[in-house]
Order: sequence, then C-alpha cells, then structure tokens
Amino acid sequence: MAVVRRRIGLSLGADICWPAAFEALVAELGPLRVGGDEVHIECGRTTVQPFSLRAPPDYDVVIDRLTHWFHTQREWIKQIALQGVYVLNNPWAVQAMEKHTSYVAMMQLGFPIPETIMVPPKEYETDGDWQVTVRKYNRMFDLDDLGEAIGYPAFFKPYDGGGWVGVRQVTNHADLEEAYDESGFRVHHLQAAVRNWDSFVRVVGIGPQVRPVDYDPSQPIHDRYQKDPPALDDSQIELAGAMCRTINAFFGWDFNSCEVLRADGVLHPIDFANACPDSQVTSLHVHFPWLVTSLLKWSVFLAATGRKKDLGFAWDRFMSARDPELGTNEQILRYDVIARELLDADRFADFEAAHFADLDERARDYFATDAFRHVVREKVAALYPHHEIEQFTELFFSRVQEWCPDKEG
Repeated sequence: MAVVRRRIGLSLGADICWPAAFEALVAELGPLRVGGDEVHIECGRTTVQPFSLRAPPDYDVVIDRLTHWFHTQREWIKQIALQGVYVLNNPWAVQAMEKHTSYVAMMQLGFPIPETIMVPPKEYETDGDWQVTVRKYNRMFDLDDLGEAIGYPAFFKPYDGGGWVGVRQVTNHADLEEAYDESGFRVHHLQAAVRNWDSFVRVVGIGPQVRPVDYDPSQPIHDRYQKDPPALDDSQIELAGAMCRTINAFFGWDFNSCEVLRADGVLHPIDFANACPDSQVTSLHVHFPWLVTSLLKWSVFLAATGRKKDLGFAWDRFMSARDPELGTNEQILRYDVIARELLDADRFADFEAAHFADLDERARDYFATDAFRHVVREKVAALYPHHEIEQFTELFFSRVQEWCPDKEG
C-alpha cells in the first residue's frame, strides 16, 4: 500500500470564517483508503508572489475565491490549471463568461430567462479610434422605445456585474433616462422584471451538491438567507437544483449560485454567473455548516481520487440535447442528466458514503466549540461596529447551532 499526500490550496481574499472552519475539519480527517492507497489530505493557503511559468504546482486542488478580480492570482491559477491542478472554478470561464454570456447560453437551452436588451454605453473614450468608430457605426436609438419594449418595472444593470453593484430598478421612462445618464462608460442590460413572483430562491451548488435557500433581498444582510426552507414543492426543489447543476456544468463552475424567482408556478433564473458565491457566516448563518462540509467533501473527493478537470466545455452536448417537443421542466431535467455525469455525481455519492459517514457529527461538535465562536467573532469584528460585535457574534453562533444535518437534502 502506497502512502499518498494530497494538498488542497485555499486562494483567499477577505475570507475569514469558512477557511478557518474548513481547515479545522480537514485537520480531523484521518487517512483515507482510496484505490489501494493510504491518502492523507493536507490544506494550505496560497500566497501571491513572483512565479516562473514553468514552476511545478504545490497543490492538487485549489478552491479559488480571488481571481475574479485579483489579476496576478488569476494568471497563477491558469498556470497551475494547465499543469493538471483541479481548480474551483474554471479560470477561463470565470474571466470570460460574464452575465451576458450566461443569459444568452441559457436562453439557447430554453430556460425561461426574462427578456433582456443590451444597451450601448452612454459615454465613450476620446482617444485612439473610439470616436471614429462611434461616429461611423453607432446608430441612434430611442431609450423610451427600449423601455416600452421591455415594460416596467425593469432592471438596468451592468452586463458583467456582480454583487448587485450598479443594479437599479426602473419603474418609468424618467427612471430609465436617469439611470442611463449616470451609467458612464459601462455597458448595461435592460432586463424585464419577473412580475407577481411569490418566491425568491438562491441555489448554491458545490460539485453535484445543491442547496436551495429562501432569499429575501429586502432584508438586512444577516436576514436575507431565510432559516425556513423555500416555499417550493418537491418537484420545484428538484427543478431548481437541476437548473443550478446545468448552469455550473455548462460553464465549468464547481462552486456557483443561481437566483430563481417563481411566478405563476414557473421558475425563472434571473442571476446565475456568481462563481464566487457568498460564503460568510455573517450572511449564511444556519446554512454555513452545509457550505463548509460540502466544500470539504467535494474538494477531498477531487484530491483523493486525482480527478482531472476538463478545461474545455460541453456546450455542443447540451445544445444538441434540446428537444423542442419537450416542456421546459422536462428539458431541464434532461440537461441535469448530462450535468450530473459531467460532475461525476454517482462516483461522488459512493465516495461520500464510504468516507464521510461521521463528518456531520464531527462538524456539529466543531461548530459548538469556543474555537468556532472565536472565528465568528473575528468575522463579525471585521464587518460590524465595535458596540455590535458581541450581539452579532451571539446571533450568528446561535443560528449555526440550529443546523440539522439530518434534514439535509
């Protein structure tokens, strides 16, 4: 029997809480018997420094939380991915597949995406060929006509944005004119609102694992992720998970979230290019242990089995699976069969059953410790004013204790 060591790297920015919990639980893992080998899992935090483009990688798997905005780390991630390191997520997809691409692609697959128009920017650069191109080829358009075509209310938002930055609801022509006048150099989408929706669900996907959560964006950040399950029936829960897996497998994202609105019984995906999803205890609270344990199970599975990431895309496979004779829901469930295969769902389920039978119990013990309470306090202190630190530390710590792994779906 060979003794094998596998390393999981954490590529981090301002993350505090989930890496600390992840590392604590990884440290409790004993050796795993995989394919005749004794596999030991180690964990480390990546650093930013000069690197040779020929330098061999130090990690087998990297969970990336930084490269969507930190360019040096993005290029390092590309370098190690091309040498066989399994990276969550595909760095080329993160860089290139902005919300615009994700909308267009899912429209082509028949997802019920709200009507969306791309609007040229209000302002342009004045140097180089910018002005010549604008004068020769830009066509005049009537913003009011676009508003009429989409209907009100609507959302005016950056085509490549994230985290609700720059998103504005417009309810009439005056709102749209003002939003456009203030938009500057950024290219925007004008997107129809989903009307009369009765449920807002955010589905977090980690590998083949999904968790639909009832979400209320009108609440302060610590109450947006609701504690109670979404008001969806079992078939809608299955469909929401299938949507998330399909999107993730399509773009090579192992770790992504998908926002869905239900209106008249139909699930409408509205925002699903979120390849650095919210992972903080200060927002997820009772859902936080699921995120940490699911990240651990998926990344350990990848590292221990030596699974290789396909750096290409299976777009043609999904596109060719579209059948105009099928209803939308049946079509999405057909895509999910492909997605589960691409995400190795069956092999992962076998690995999970063989190696993580006691993980929930050990996680429950850890999340009740003073050490974890200190982690929560550290995260709260980074976000909240001094006089609220103890109050919110207790709030988030107590909510985490409500986690019930027996009810995980």
